[in-house]
Amino acid sequence: MEIAEKLNALLELQAIDSQLDELRKLRGDLPEEVKDLEDEVIGIETRLKRFKTDIDSLQSEIAKHRLNKKDSDKLIAKYKEQQMNVRNNREFDAISKELEGQELEIQLSDRRIRDAEFKIKEKDDELTKVQIQLDTRKIALDAKRKELDKLIAESQEDEVRLLKESEKKANKIEERLLNAYHRIRSNAKNGLAVVAVDRGACGGCFNVVPPQRQADIMDKQKIIVCEHCGRILADAGAIEVHKRRK
Repeated sequence: MEIAEKLNALLELQAIDSQLDELRKLRGDLPEEVKDLEDEVIGIETRLKRFKTDIDSLQSEIAKHRLNKKDSDKLIAKYKEQQMNVRNNREFDAISKELEGQELEIQLSDRRIRDAEFKIKEKDDELTKVQIQLDTRKIALDAKRKELDKLIAESQEDEVRLLKESEKKANKIEERLLNAYHRIRSNAKNGLAVVAVDRGACGGCFNVVPPQRQADIMDKQKIIVCEHCGRILADAGAIEVHKRRK
């Protein structure tokens, strides 16, 4: 394929891809807004799961302390019965210490149960707030998705057609050149990898293009890139031809 043909193929591909860009611009910030809301919903759901996990853990802790209290009650009953049958003061004192120890265990369990119940109430209150926040964000997400789906549906036919045309044109361009085109396009804010030299300046970065390079661009004997922004340069006349073909 001659250089002029390669450049022409790139111009055709750029014209199609620019149409795709314009089509997608009609959706505005909706895709980003939907993505942000989706991420926010995931984050809130993660917080809810964490709250529920914490509450489950606290409830397990309460159950454990209640079980400890029952064990202590059994031991107290056992020690009181033994205390009735002691043979000397030393045995009485030993059993009394065991009783005191179990009573302290019950007090400690009661305190830990109260602490856990207080934490559960705090987390329940926070969970309710977060659940309301989640419901609100889900409603907003649903509305934005419907809005985006409507816009996509309106332009889907044109987008599918242009995507097929873009793929068809891309298949005719050698891989090395196509990769360069996509790389330049991805780095350009306006998506333009091929730009015109207009009034002696690059149409991408507006830096002056030397006269000799302008002449080379007009000759189409080699592919010329802007030494400042790296975009592929074409003469303004060729660009206009492809704009009229859109």
